[in-house]
Amino acid sequence: MKIQITALAEQKLREALGEQPGYFKILFDTDGCGCDGITVLLITSEPDNGDIEIDAGSLPFIINAQQAIFYEELMLLDVERNYPSYKLSSNSTIYSSNVKTRDIRINDTTTK
Repeated sequence: MKIQITALAEQKLREALGEQPGYFKILFDTDGCGCDGITVLLITSEPDNGDIEIDAGSLPFIINAQQAIFYEELMLLDVERNYPSYKLSSNSTIYSSNVKTRDIRINDTTTK
């Protein structure tokens, strides 16, 4: 699986990651969703069991292997300059034009 990321999307993702290490995890979230599910970009500290890497250039992207079946082998992640969410698409579909990031990393400074 591969994701092509536009230059502006990469810049915004790097800003979201900040100085703290982490991974961008594509998640098809159905928890508490009133629809069939939505695509979310989680920022996690480390991969979970069952996660696989996605080729996304220099950015660390992962996905749960069981959820990978919902997505095509080649996708594009884009963003508009003044809009707070991303657009995930492929040649045949738009998965979402409103993909939000959610940082779920543990902040080490709160435990000290």
